[in-house]
Amino acid sequence: MDFQYSRATSAQDAATKRKAAKDGAFLAGGMSILPTLKLGLAEVSDLVDLSGVAALKGIKKDGNVLVIGAMTRHADVAASKDVQGAIPALAAMAKGIGDPQVRNRGTAGGSIANNDPAADYPAACLALGATIVTDSREIAADDFFKGLFETALKPGEMITAVKFPIPQAAAYVKFPNPATRFALVGVFVAKSAGGPRVAVTGAGKSGVYRAKDMEAALAKSFSAGALDAVAVDEKAMASDLHAQADYRAHMVKVIAGRAVAACG
Repeated sequence: MDFQYSRATSAQDAATKRKAAKDGAFLAGGMSILPTLKLGLAEVSDLVDLSGVAALKGIKKDGNVLVIGAMTRHADVAASKDVQGAIPALAAMAKGIGDPQVRNRGTAGGSIANNDPAADYPAACLALGATIVTDSREIAADDFFKGLFETALKPGEMITAVKFPIPQAAAYVKFPNPATRFALVGVFVAKSAGGPRVAVTGAGKSGVYRAKDMEAALAKSFSAGALDAVAVDEKAMASDLHAQADYRAHMVKVIAGRAVAACG
C-alpha cells in the first residue's frame, strides 16, 4: 500500500495536513492503525504523525480533574506520580496494557479514538465520567463511544486531551487474553459524589458499556454483595473463539464484584 507520510509540528499543523489529504489519518503510537493497514483492512492516502507535537503530551492535576494529553504513552500514565496519587486505578490499568513495547508506544488518545471493544481506556473514560477534548470541542464519555470501533469523532477531528474527574474510590479488574492482554472481560468501577459508575469492556456485543443495573444496586449499598441480585443478560454478550456469551455474562458479575471490593 502506498501512502504519504508527514510529521506534524503542532496541533494546528496536524489538522491542516489532515484536511489537505484526500483520505488521511492521524498516526499516534501506531499500535492500532499500522496493523490495520498491514492486514489490508483500511486504506489511507496520508498518515500525519503526531509524535512530534509536544503540546499533546503530558499529565497535570487541575483542581479535582486529572488532565492527560492525547499523545501521553501508557507507560507514562502508569509511572506518573500524579496519576498514582489521584486515580491509582488508572495507573494500574495502564500498567496492565499489552507488553512493555506496546506500553512504550501506545497512547491514551490513540486507544480512545480507536475504541477497540476489548480495550481498557474506554472503560476508564465511562466509569470515571471523563471528558474527551478535541481540537474543536469537548465530548462527554457517555456521548463519545458509539459502538464497535465507532466514536463521536468527526472526520479529521483530533483528540488533544482527556479530563478525568478524580473519584472518591475506583478500581479496574480484568480477565485478560494471555496473548494480547486485551480484556476478555474487564470492569472499571468508580465511586464519586454523583454516585457509582460501572463500565464493562471486552464482553458486550456493542463494545464498552455502562452497567446501569449494577450502578443502581451499588447506589443503595456500595458492596460486592449488592451485586448478587443483579442479572447480566448473556444475549447482550459477545461470543468468539476466546469465550462464549454465557461465560462472559458470568465473568462480568464476578469481576464487577472484585472491582467493588478493591475500591475498599
